[in-house]
Amino acid sequence: MYGGIVHDTYPVVKLESRPGLTTLTLQLADELLEGLDLGASVGVNGVCLTVTGVDGPRVSFDVMGQTLALTSLGTLDQGDQVNVERSLKQGDEVGGHPVSGHVDGTAEIVEILRPENNCVVTLRLPPACLPYVFERGFVALDGCSLTVATLDREAGTATVHLIPETLRRTTFGIRGVGSKVNVEVDRNTQVIVDTVRRVLADMARQAGGVGAGLAELSKWGAGE
Repeated sequence: MYGGIVHDTYPVVKLESRPGLTTLTLQLADELLEGLDLGASVGVNGVCLTVTGVDGPRVSFDVMGQTLALTSLGTLDQGDQVNVERSLKQGDEVGGHPVSGHVDGTAEIVEILRPENNCVVTLRLPPACLPYVFERGFVALDGCSLTVATLDREAGTATVHLIPETLRRTTFGIRGVGSKVNVEVDRNTQVIVDTVRRVLADMARQAGGVGAGLAELSKWGAGE
């Protein structure tokens, strides 16, 4: 579990590809190495990865083919920078929102506006993520806990506003239009939406129509 607060960006120093598997090696700062053992979980661009090797500041992770296909990790090259966050420990402050590191897909940056002391990024979201994204709700983008500023469901786009500190500490400072970022929807929101959908479907089946199901749900919500 993570808090969506990226520590900083770190370079990919080695990529070793084999059939169905890539070993990704990063060079991390000393403060991230304390207590970092084999089997530990680390968030890399929002993807929860398991440490498979530690050689001084160089830390390695094995990334399976499914993860490479679903996330942006499959597009990394040696020398690229990635967002890194250590997993939370008991008692740590959750400065963002709970993030699992289980990515739902990738979004494409379609516009970047830079008004004074601000940065507004518009992304085209995966269709499967749209039901779980709401204005002023949480979303994790490349592991960063961010608030959705605006949402256009018809266009399938959302905007987020980034402060200078976020641009300095994360890869958003070097992203451009066309870049792909990993998306993880807020799990609490996902559970609520899926539950309401299931209740509506059950009511519609029992009452013999969607209209009747909606009426029953309205009564239930009103406490009747």
